[in-house]
Amino acid sequence: MHIASPYLLFIGDATDQLSIKMARGVADWRPELCIGEYAVSGCTVSTGIKQLNIAQGAQQGAKSFILGFANSGGILDKKWLPYILDAMDKGMDIVSGLHDKLSDFPEIVAKAEQTNQQLLDIRHPKAEFVTGTAVKRTGKRLLTVGTDCSVGKMYTSLSLEKSMKKHNIDVDFRATGQCGILIAGTGVAIDCVISDFLSGAAEALSPNNDSEHWDIIEGQGSLSHPAFAGVSLGLLHGSQPDALVICHDLNRSYMRGLPHSQFPSIETTIALNLQSAKLTNPKVKVVGITVNTSSVSVEEGQRICAQLSEQFSLPCVDPLRDGTDSIVATL
Repeated sequence: MHIASPYLLFIGDATDQLSIKMARGVADWRPELCIGEYAVSGCTVSTGIKQLNIAQGAQQGAKSFILGFANSGGILDKKWLPYILDAMDKGMDIVSGLHDKLSDFPEIVAKAEQTNQQLLDIRHPKAEFVTGTAVKRTGKRLLTVGTDCSVGKMYTSLSLEKSMKKHNIDVDFRATGQCGILIAGTGVAIDCVISDFLSGAAEALSPNNDSEHWDIIEGQGSLSHPAFAGVSLGLLHGSQPDALVICHDLNRSYMRGLPHSQFPSIETTIALNLQSAKLTNPKVKVVGITVNTSSVSVEEGQRICAQLSEQFSLPCVDPLRDGTDSIVATL
């Protein structure tokens, strides 16, 4: 799969900053690939890059129209079809990370055939996987895990990769979600793998490597989330992580999307993940904690991180505000 750049990021009429995390992720981590952002009436959030419409994006050389929004269930609302068809008419491939496939919409398929543009459903892996083996692989692996969904596992993973490269450590970011794949250019959308093959897919994503090489594996879901614990467990078993980093977001009282649920403590999250990870790597350890402190001041965020660091005897940082050098130093 080749995703042609530059990208025009389409965020529609989104009103929730978390719902455009695919667009935000690539704008934050690969800004050189992005030509602009396109929002329509009613949108109240932004990635922070230049605003362009489809015609302007085409005039400035956009090659791919990225559906940069997400919703519960990953549904492609038909109200977006005219925008998709217009983008193809103006020479852009369509890239989607939704569960709904572009190829399931006859209008989109017909337009792609007419314009000779690509339809790239990056959330739907085309590789065939086998069941997990739990056979020990060479190389080293770090997996990011979280108290909840959307708490910064991908951002933490990318920050760790950046820090390790700065320190001349041999490292690769291994994407497991649609946004990570868009950033990395490769990976496996693990939540679309048949459940029996989850751990096998994670093994394939991070194969044997040099003894000092690190794979930073992007985590998904949370062992404490009633809807998404399955994918988290499959990643834990298949990744066979040597190291775990716990990711957390401030000021949540329930699991994302489930107001009736209870939110786990960091202490509970550490215990659950260590217990599960030890099935395939008994020597696994937690090496750090990251916290999304964007809801408070920088000073308050640093105070909270320092408190957590003292409580758990682990480095604790906001990966965007502070970087992750202190965690990398423990590896």
